[in-house]
Order: sequence, then structure tokens, then C-alpha cells
Amino acid sequence: MAKKNTAMMEQYQKIKDQYPDAFLFYRIGDFYELFNEDAVKGAQILELTLTARNHKAEDPIPMCGVPHKAAQGYIDTLVDQGYKVAICEQVEDPKLAKGMVKREVIQLVTPGTQTDNNSETAKDNNYLASVVYSEELDQYGFSYIELSTGELKVTLLDNADAVLNEVINLNSKEIVVDSSIDGELLDNFKKLGILISLQNDYDEENGTGIITDIDNELLRLSLNVLLSYVSETQKRSLSHIQEARQYEPSSFLKIDHNSQYNLELLKNIRTGKKSGTLLWVVDDTKTAMGGRKLKQWIERPLIKQKAIEERQNLVETLLDNYYERNELREALIKVYDLERLAGRISFGGVNGRDLIQLKSSLAQIPKIKHVLNQLDTPGFNRIYERLDDVHDVFELIDDAIVEDAPISVKEGGIIKPGYNDKLDQYRDAMQNGKQWLADLEAKERQLTGISNLKIGYNRVFGYYIEVTKGNIGRLDDTRYNRIQTLTNAERFSTPELKAKETLILEAQEKSRSLEYDIFAKIREQIKQQIPRVQKLASGVSSLDVLQSFATISEREQFVQPHFNHDNLLKLDNARHPVVEQVMGSQKYVPNDVLMDKDTGILLITGPNMSGKSTYMRQLALIVILAQMGCFVPAEKAEMPIFDQIFTRIGAADDLISGKSTFMVEMKEANQAIQNATENSLILFDELGRGTSTYDGVALAQAIIEYIHDKVHAKTMFSTHYHELTDLSAELKHLKNVHVGAAEKDGKLVFLHKVLDGAADKSYGINVAQLAGLPDDLLARAQSVLDQFENNEQTDSKVAHLAISPVKAPVAVEPEIDEDQQLELFKVETKPTETSQLSKKETKVMNEIEKTDLMSLNPMEVMNLVYKWKQKLNEK
Repeated sequence: MAKKNTAMMEQYQKIKDQYPDAFLFYRIGDFYELFNEDAVKGAQILELTLTARNHKAEDPIPMCGVPHKAAQGYIDTLVDQGYKVAICEQVEDPKLAKGMVKREVIQLVTPGTQTDNNSETAKDNNYLASVVYSEELDQYGFSYIELSTGELKVTLLDNADAVLNEVINLNSKEIVVDSSIDGELLDNFKKLGILISLQNDYDEENGTGIITDIDNELLRLSLNVLLSYVSETQKRSLSHIQEARQYEPSSFLKIDHNSQYNLELLKNIRTGKKSGTLLWVVDDTKTAMGGRKLKQWIERPLIKQKAIEERQNLVETLLDNYYERNELREALIKVYDLERLAGRISFGGVNGRDLIQLKSSLAQIPKIKHVLNQLDTPGFNRIYERLDDVHDVFELIDDAIVEDAPISVKEGGIIKPGYNDKLDQYRDAMQNGKQWLADLEAKERQLTGISNLKIGYNRVFGYYIEVTKGNIGRLDDTRYNRIQTLTNAERFSTPELKAKETLILEAQEKSRSLEYDIFAKIREQIKQQIPRVQKLASGVSSLDVLQSFATISEREQFVQPHFNHDNLLKLDNARHPVVEQVMGSQKYVPNDVLMDKDTGILLITGPNMSGKSTYMRQLALIVILAQMGCFVPAEKAEMPIFDQIFTRIGAADDLISGKSTFMVEMKEANQAIQNATENSLILFDELGRGTSTYDGVALAQAIIEYIHDKVHAKTMFSTHYHELTDLSAELKHLKNVHVGAAEKDGKLVFLHKVLDGAADKSYGINVAQLAGLPDDLLARAQSVLDQFENNEQTDSKVAHLAISPVKAPVAVEPEIDEDQQLELFKVETKPTETSQLSKKETKVMNEIEKTDLMSLNPMEVMNLVYKWKQKLNEK
């Protein structure tokens, strides 16, 4: 016989079937309950006690629960781990319900729609992305929304790699797709730990008012899919969502996610934290929304000179006006998160304290405008125009809401006296009632002679007269009605007390209800002004970032960079902003960078740990700072405007594809070579080290030559392959530099200074000595190194002879002729009839005859010579 569910469990299961991929928080009284698999899994993740419903049944139902007042913390835990949570509430008054109380899911909380933020994440965005594909156009429509602030953006992307790059750069935790997206791209999302939500049904009318300026059908489809998902999951007002804005990734300095990671712009590679990043150095913003805008500016530096210089001029003005800047900073400290306050007002989740925060923030706007007027700089006009102080909203809150408003909006005490006559009447009745109770208590004590008699209240019995058991004999039984017995006392009521109780409680109930209605109307009035608040927030956040740039530039002695169209990159005494911050300015050694129109590539040599990678990262960070509109750490800076930055710095495996370090090196090198332009910046650190020495040298040389001859991008290429330094004689736009080091008393001393020319040697064993390796191990390493170097000298003569025909003319010692060159293979130039070649030698000779040496570059010839020699030496 099949087990019959109770009416409640039938209701639960019907709702759960609608949300199979979410934890269902099912409201029962003061708790949210989880049942069945949700309970088992939830108890494990949330560390709750797993119990069961119907203990005595053959198959009891697993269950666990959390108090509804503490539910947010548990919901956050689940969502942070990538799960969805459906919040199911009672949607009718239990007193009026016939049968089961009606319940519905009022919100689906997901990783991409989470809007509750604490102080630690206040400066973080939580982007929900959406992507659709058009096979006909072979393009992707990509959009994203920040639900807590209402930011909505959309763009067209040409390939799946571009989609992945945008998703990773946005740090999206969830992406909404339709059936047009193929399995490979979905698999890549999964490997990145991104939650995939399918949305095939969408309403074309969704977001009609906010996507009016988007006429591309693929972009509109992406937005419709995204907004339909948001509407279905949130089930509440979304009036704060801003008009969709189309952006072009090519309108900003392109920094792919690998380069962002390598350069540690927002996240420290080792710790995953903000500390030790570029953001950590330049973030002196005073508002949460300013902090979020700063991140956006770091991720998307500008490429239009006029726009960059406009920002620079504003930074310069603030830098030159210390007192006004300080006044501005003091005002900004008192401005709360206007963007997210607007979101909470729209959601209907705002409370009295939130409105007081809004009022306090609006009170600072006249002060901020006064500062800008004092600066009297035309460049601030566009920001000034956005600084609407929304005075009508300020006055409404000031008139209506008490300063120390409670968190709850349904318990009263939120509306100021004098704002509403009816509410004042109820309050007067309650106040008089309380005075009446105090008078009654005094009167009862006098009548009974019981000095400790008291009048109290609880929700179960209402108002009561409490008398200790030792004094009960003094009471008149005909007048006092016993209602509750305690251990040491008895509680009574009287007809007089009961009548007054009805009046007081009625006034309290009507007062609370009226207060909530008044508050809801105020909230609705403010909701109509959300676009004005959002426009104000945009102006304040931009101003906050600019003052942060000015403050940092003054404190760290940054200078204003100047841009040119002569392909000149000249930095005098430039510093790495992060390393200098960690080490202190007294210890950091600054360096120049000079790459004029005749210098396209700097080939950097020097020992490990000497600072080659720091020198390269330093340049990239200075370029990013400059194109953000910030000043830069140098004594003087002249530079072109770059369109893209490509980096290959450090060894790491591919998170998405699981490829080896060397494969990642080659993929990233290819990405740069295929996409870089003459206006790009390429930074390659130790490229080619993941394979054999000859392969590595060959690839490194070929890459350098390709960039030099075909790409023409400004490039820094650090290497331990000293053979490559000879390229400066052949490649006219390549220059050798090295990071200085010296041996003192047998020990290596790093100078951390970049000097012209190639390094004399690699100092690898000296670095190993600094690392503390045993002396006998180091002595053996030196012996092996000496042996290698001796062999290399011998091999280099052979290699030189083999490749000399394809190089520029060189001086060849007269006693060496072609016959001697062929002696490497132990054969004569013209074998006689008596000469006998082995099969192995014949095979090599045939390969030599078929090889067109004149079509190969020197490195390829050297590799062939090495391969032939290996074949001849095989046993």
C-alpha cells in the first residue's frame, strides 16, 4: 500500500517540483524547514542537526531547519558555494486560511542574483551574465547585470574565447544561456566553477523600457533572456534597473584574463586577496560605489587620448588644491552606498535606517558641489551636472522618519510625531493608557495594602495584576479573576483592567498598521526618484575615484604622464608601484625605460631573482595607470597610447583546459602574435623554458624575429638563453639590456639596475648558493657546468661552420675548409670506390643532400646538425 503524504507534505512537494535544482526553504511558523534530500545535504553543508518527520513511520522524512530571523546567513553560505535557494513563505493570514495555509516561493536566490552585501564585499560587484549565439552571424550576444545596483551592459563578441575572457574578467559566478550555446563552451564554464542556468523561455516585452536604444536583434535576445531570468527568480519590483548600455571591448585597452592574472591587477596570485595588487595601491576611495568604479577603471583603461587627458586634468586640479580635496574627502566619508540603497528601495526591502542613510548622504551633496565651485575648473562641469541633491527626497525623509529608526518596519516607532494626525491620536491614546495603568497600579496598592503589587503585560494573557502568594488573602475574590498561576505569585484581571486593555491594544495595533502604511507610501514616493539617485551616485563615484588618484599621486610622488604619436616610450626612474609599497621607497631601486621609434624590442638578460620580471610588470602597470587617467610612479613619463597588453609572466597551468605549462606558454605567445598590433605592448618572460634547450632557443628566436619583422609591437623579452643576445647584430630594432649583478667575495650581489648590453653570464649556481643548497652539491654543479661549457665551445665551432653560409659574411679561420666541416660525419666529400658507408651514415648523407640549407634560418640549421650528430652517435 502506497504511503499517503500529509496535506502539508503534498504542498511542499508540489512547490519543490517547480525548483528541482534549488534548496527549498519552506516556512513553518518561525522556522524555515528543509525536507528529504535538501535536508540531508543541507544539514551537512550548514552543520545542522538532521532530524526526521514522523519518527514512528516505516520511512520517516529527513528534515532540518533554521530560524527565519537568522536565515540570511545560512542562505548566503549555500549561495556562496554555488547553490540556489528558493524562499517559500506563507502568503495568507493563518487565521483566515481554510485548510492548508497558502505558500509560494517569493524569491529564488542564486550566485548571480545575490544582493545582500556586508562591509567586506561592499566594494565588490556581483555580475550575472547571459550569452546567446547566432549561427547565421557567427557571433555571440553577451550581456550582464549587477542586480544590487541596476547596472546593465551588452555587447557583441566574435568567438567563444572572447566570451570566456569577458566572463572571467567580470568574475561572474553564474551565467544564463539558451539552447544555442554548444557543449564545449558550457564545459568551459563548468570547469571555471560557474553556475549555468538555462532560460529557453523569454518574454520579448521584458525590459521594454530599458532596452529601447538597442536595435541589434542578437543583443536584444541576450537582454531578453537575461531579464526574463531575473524577473522569474526575483519576483519583485526591479524598477532600479538602468537603461541597457552597449559597450565595445575594443574601445578600451584590452587586457585578457591571463594578463590581468599575471599582472595581479585586482587579486594577489598567491593569496587571492586584494593586498599586494594594483588595486591595493591606488584604492583610497571613501565610498563603496567609488571602490566599485575604481575596479571598473582598472579593468577597462581608456584608449582615447582626449578622454584620458580629461581625467588627468581633473586629478591635477585636485592634487594642486589640498584643502579643497580634504574637504571633499571628509564629505565623501559620510556618503553611503547610494547605488545599493536605490536597489533596496526598488526591491521593497529598505527600512527606516536605510532611509536615514540616504538622507545623511544627500546632506553632503551641497558641500561637495561647493568644493567643485571653489575649484572652478571647467572639466568638473560634467560631474557637477550629475550632482542633483534630490532635495525633495531629503525633505521627505527629514520630515517623516525618526533619526534612530528601528530595523523593523512593522513594529512601529519609525514615523516622527506631527507627521500624521491620525497616528498622533493613536499614540496619544496609548500614552494616556500607559499613564492610566500607572495610576491604576498605585490605586490597587492603596486599596489592598500590598506594596509589591504590580501591573504587567504579556502576549498570551494581555494586561494582568500580579500578587505574591503570601498576599493573596488580602484580595477581594468577587473583584479579582485568576488568569495565571506562577511558582511564587498569582496573576489576576479585573473588569476595569480588561476594558482598558482592549482600548490600549486596539490603539497599538492600529498605530503599527498605520505606521507601516505611511512608511510604504514614503518608500513608494522615493522609488519614483531612483533614476535621479542613480545619476547622483554615478557622479559621486567618479569624483571619489579621481580624488583617490590625486591623494595617491601626492603621497607616492607620482607624475603626470604625457602621450605622443612618435612611438616613444621613455620613463625616467620608473618604479613598480606595488613592490615599492611593500619594500618602502628607500629600498626600491628605480629604473629607466627607453624604447624610441627605432627600438621595438628590449631583450633582457640577467640572473634569476635580479628583477627582470619586476621590470617588465612595472612597465605594464605604469601603462595601465596612465591610461586609467592616474599619474604614474616615475620622475618623468612619455609614452604612446597602447591598444592591447599581452603578457606571459610566470609558470602556470591552464585552468580551463588542463594543459601543461609549456602548452600554456605557446598558447599565450600565439594569442599575442596573432592579435597584437604595432600599438600593442608584449611582455614575454623566459619564453621557451618548458621544453629542451635547443627547442626552447629555436622557438624563442623565431618568436622574436616574427615580432620584429611582422608585428612591430613594443616588446620586452627576458631570457636566460644568452645565444639570443647575438640577434642584436641582425635585428635593427632589437636592443640588449641586462639587470646588473656582481660577485663580491664569492657571493652574488644583485644591483637591481637595468643596464645596456647583454649579461656576461646567468649566475644560476650563485642563485642556488643564495637559496642555501649544500656546498658539495654546488661544487658538483660547477664541475658539470664547466664540462658543459667546454663541450659547448667545441659544438659551437661545428655549429658555426654549419650555419655560416646563411648568415652574414663572417671571418673563417683559413685552415678550416669544407672537407673539415664534413669530418663531423666521418665521411669524405667525394667517396671513392673503396669507401664504405654504414646504413646509418648513408641515411644521414641522404638527408643532407635533400636539405636546402639556404632556406633555413641559422637556428634551424643548428638544430639539424645536432640531430644528425645524435643519429651518427647512436649505438
